[in-house]
Amino acid sequence: QVRLVESGGGSVQAGGSLRLSCEASGYTYSNYSLAWFRQAPGKEREGVALVDSDGSTMYADSVKGRFTISEDNARNTLYLQMNSLKPEDTALYYCAADPFINPPELWYGAWTYWGQGTQVTVSS
Repeated sequence: QVRLVESGGGSVQAGGSLRLSCEASGYTYSNYSLAWFRQAPGKEREGVALVDSDGSTMYADSVKGRFTISEDNARNTLYLQMNSLKPEDTALYYCAADPFINPPELWYGAWTYWGQGTQVTVSS
């Protein structure tokens, strides 16, 4: 059974940084693509960044240059380093996994497994 558990959310002021973590279990970690999504109240869930099973990455335009996705295969953990945070980054952040994303994409409907989310709040 695939299980994804996010942590690291919190409240920060604009310009600050946070690092989110997602611990994965229940599958062969290296065979899956992994991603971060976020959802603000009243808005659709949007893709933030992904790392494919071959290590290639993709970012939403809104976070390029500010966010970095990475993973520690030895710990089965996915990270999202978020710098220069803005109030519009406020959302519930989710980790997602899927074994068959091809081609890689940041549309939430293509992803199968989800964590419970961790809240990020950025104040101005």
